[in-house]
Amino acid sequence: MQTTNILQQDIMYLPGVGPNRKKMLSQELGIETYGDLLEYYPYKYVDRSRVYTIHELTGDMPFVQVVGTILSFETFKTGARNERVVAHFSDGTGICDLTWFNGGKYAKQNYRIGTEYVVFGKPTVFNNRINITHPDIDEASKTDLSAMGMQPYYNTTEKMKKAGLNSRSVERLTKTLIGKLPPLPETLPDFITARLHLMGRDEALRIVHYPQDARTLEKARARLKFEELFYVQLNILRYASDQRRKYRGYVFSRVGDVFNTFYRDRLPFALTEAQKRVIREIRKDMGSGRQMNRLLQGDVGSGKTLVALMSMLIAVDNGFQACIMAPTEILAEQHLLTIMEFLGTMSVRVALLTGVVKGRRRKEVLEGLLDGTVNILVGTHAVIEDTVQFARLGFVVVDEQHRFGVAQRAKLWAKNQNPPHVLVMTATPIPRTLAMTLYGDLDVSVIDELPPGRKPVVTRHFFDRSIPSLYDGLRQQIRQGRQVYVVFPLIEESEKIDLKNLEDGFSVLTQVFPEFRLSKVHGKMKAADKEEEMQRFVQGETQMLVATTVIEVGVNVPNASVMVIMDAQRFGLSQLHQLRGRVGRGADQSYCLLVTPYNISEDTRKRIDIMCDTNDGFRIAEADLKLRGPGDLEGTQQSGMAFDLKIADIARDGQLVQMARDEAQKIVDDDPACTSDKYLILWHRLHQLRKSNVNWGVIS
Repeated sequence: MQTTNILQQDIMYLPGVGPNRKKMLSQELGIETYGDLLEYYPYKYVDRSRVYTIHELTGDMPFVQVVGTILSFETFKTGARNERVVAHFSDGTGICDLTWFNGGKYAKQNYRIGTEYVVFGKPTVFNNRINITHPDIDEASKTDLSAMGMQPYYNTTEKMKKAGLNSRSVERLTKTLIGKLPPLPETLPDFITARLHLMGRDEALRIVHYPQDARTLEKARARLKFEELFYVQLNILRYASDQRRKYRGYVFSRVGDVFNTFYRDRLPFALTEAQKRVIREIRKDMGSGRQMNRLLQGDVGSGKTLVALMSMLIAVDNGFQACIMAPTEILAEQHLLTIMEFLGTMSVRVALLTGVVKGRRRKEVLEGLLDGTVNILVGTHAVIEDTVQFARLGFVVVDEQHRFGVAQRAKLWAKNQNPPHVLVMTATPIPRTLAMTLYGDLDVSVIDELPPGRKPVVTRHFFDRSIPSLYDGLRQQIRQGRQVYVVFPLIEESEKIDLKNLEDGFSVLTQVFPEFRLSKVHGKMKAADKEEEMQRFVQGETQMLVATTVIEVGVNVPNASVMVIMDAQRFGLSQLHQLRGRVGRGADQSYCLLVTPYNISEDTRKRIDIMCDTNDGFRIAEADLKLRGPGDLEGTQQSGMAFDLKIADIARDGQLVQMARDEAQKIVDDDPACTSDKYLILWHRLHQLRKSNVNWGVIS
């Protein structure tokens, strides 16, 4: 059987699997083929090269290995149907107990008194004697201790363990598979493996499951990580290169009256150097003749919307329409108000299209888009409906783009003969290594400077037992004419998680602050009710807005100076930072108060400390990536490129990400048409991966 075919063989036919185990492996781990099992890598390793004596063992040691014989068995009843089985085990230097709470019957039937065994497990102390619970046991005469090396451990689920498929079982299946495999073909060309001193693929795949020592394991893991990251980057860069060759962009050659009038008469404040730099980058793209695909990163309050508006006005000056698409109606309406305020009496027609725009009003907007009299459209996903047609769509801004699926965005690009220039905006700063992978096909612009006069938000941590003093501080701020946000993680009581919820919290706050008016907003309210409550707060009719994270983006109330986040331990770093960005928008000193119980985990304490130490969104994003990993970061799972990385770690393998991207870029630059024989092995492998179940979704 050819090697490629054997890796596609149904896992059911591997000795030791069969139909029942195949079903379990498929449902629980997504393992369907020999290849899937081969790429199901261990999550940790324990050194089994050393044999200890029982006399050396203590209760605080990690996993250990001893060799000896079972002297006798004892059985203790622990309930009507349950029993604890203990084997007294000796190696001549002392006696320890081997204990089974489950599977004791199997142990008594299969392990014989007087036979020499290799016992492996975690020692503890019970009744003044060393005890190893549920040990791994192998017959010494059939075990080559010199070849034990490092024991791999595989993640398994509770359901698998109950069915007898634990880490050791997965290890045995992997060992069987590796024993059956012929030498595996190489998937990287010699000129890459030789220059980067990478181990061969066949050797790396065998060693990663059965390493003899830590040094060779690290070399094997580095090879497999590089390959995984390299093909992700090669795919992204090949796609971006292909798009650039395939699609000409509209040439916006002039900066005309509309832009110049706005810049001269309507600009509310001087642009920061960072804003000027980004506008220059966008202008260069739009005049280059190639379609722009650019990511605009900027912290909350850095002035991204103004940059987007000025870019849209260049499109209008060149006879094209522009569109800005936001993920929620609240955010779309906020953009509309901001843009209208910026433009004032200028003769630029701006229209709104969301789910609530209906009837005659909707008909007028659609007609205006079709005859070209609507210059700028602001909308939600309603914009991509088939009934929405533009006369000349030339520029698209996608805000908080991770909320939109790839297919949704593609529908917007298809509304024109040529795809429009695309500016993707995010207020969630993205670490460089993550941006290279998530947004690898986009050019990146960064606004890394806040407008002058903005005071950094002061962030403080409160334990919930200090809430009375926190309330006093809120009362003081409101009496000075300020407004306050109070955010809760849940709307209704959860029986499983003891959290303060919004309904109870709102009730308590109305009693604590009878002299003030409160608004309440959450995701389950009707859109009209939600909007009414938000507007009351925006207009200053209410002093306190009690809400869930629906206010995370898009609410701009310069008079709000305090953000209180209850049960802050329930939020991720990026989300805490986004919420904090709702305040600090006016000239007054603003505060973000994080409230948690006294007993919090070490990870939570790190998150809270980072929030209190810095307002820099990029530092926070880097820390978030390290703490939580890319799969958990907000946006990565919805982005269209869920991280199906099996061994690489974007957070910890930054150097490898950069190395992989550099190598991939050289190849795409040298062979943009993907036809050179020199790179045949790469294009063939990329084709294989694209046909497999790897999620190769791209961003734009």
